[in-house]
Amino acid sequence: MIKITNGKLLTPEGISEKNLYIENGKIVEISDCDKPCDVKINAEGNYVSPGFIDMHCHGGAGHDFMDGTKEDILEAAHAHLKHGTTTIYPTSLACDIDVLKNALNMIREAQKECKSNIPGVHLEGPYFSKDQCGAQNLEYITPPDEAEYKELVSLYGDLIKKWSFAPELEGSEKFCEFLIENGIVPSIAHSNAKYEDVKAVYDKGLRSMTHFYSCMSTITREKGFRKLGIIESAYLLDDINIEIIADGCHLPPELLKLICKSFKVENIALVTDAMRGATQPDGPSVLGRLDDGLDCVVEDGVAKLLDRSAFAGSVATADRLVRTMYKLAGVSICDAVKMMTSSPAKMMGLKTKGRLEKGMDADIVIFDDNINIKEVIVNGETV
Repeated sequence: MIKITNGKLLTPEGISEKNLYIENGKIVEISDCDKPCDVKINAEGNYVSPGFIDMHCHGGAGHDFMDGTKEDILEAAHAHLKHGTTTIYPTSLACDIDVLKNALNMIREAQKECKSNIPGVHLEGPYFSKDQCGAQNLEYITPPDEAEYKELVSLYGDLIKKWSFAPELEGSEKFCEFLIENGIVPSIAHSNAKYEDVKAVYDKGLRSMTHFYSCMSTITREKGFRKLGIIESAYLLDDINIEIIADGCHLPPELLKLICKSFKVENIALVTDAMRGATQPDGPSVLGRLDDGLDCVVEDGVAKLLDRSAFAGSVATADRLVRTMYKLAGVSICDAVKMMTSSPAKMMGLKTKGRLEKGMDADIVIFDDNINIKEVIVNGETV
């Protein structure tokens, strides 16, 4: 039995100063009782939070999840673990199909020995708009290929948990239906869609938008008539779940405040969308795979194109996202943490993660008021 005491527990009901007990990898009790224990952890007045859940991450510590080896996956996941991410969804980029298959095979191998939880992967592309490809490789951007996506799901259906695509492309509605039928979360990304395109997949059951505001259409005018884009559609339609890269760079604090004013906490998930430069010093880096990635530079807390004309990816870690929401966007510590824990758990169907409650997995992070990580526990084990 492990006992965590003298902490400010961030529970679904609010802050509690009770004791938290862990046994066999589960939270077994939260109470004022002083039970006998084998290990006692003194939180020293710091916050005790559910472990952070990042459902959109490409890499870190100089590694990309697409680089092609199990070691790359383990090293990147461990780098984020040290910053509180106890559950991570390795995320792909548009690439050659054989490269993707190899990456998925390596992730499947890494699942068996990673200290972090890897419930599955998030496929970002390749079914995107070429006009909104961002840093995705244009060479691999295509409309949905039915034979291709059916083969991938037949081989990796247990691993693929979320798939981002552009709904305006031919075949996207059928693709969306297929994802839902196979228990995969469909999400809009890298898209020039108008409201009618969004509404078509919304009516099929889609409720998710990837890195909200980034590579995403907004209001346009056609012969004087205004047409809603994806961003306005998200504000208009009910129960849309959004990812936000809350690094303070991709979305400024004022925009984060607007989002929080407009969406419920349970419909907002913080994501790092981190590339290999996360946890690394400033300087040259590569977005995507080392073999065919995009040269960029990390500075000012973000990755940039070499000509500094645009961002080339995030270098955030989960603790930084929580800190930004709490310190710069004016969100309460409880709500900021929910966006990094219970909200993504709900969106990804994780029934036993994301909350400090009896019976939940003992994935726990202890941090101070500046969100400096003091202790990380995964499935009841200190890491």
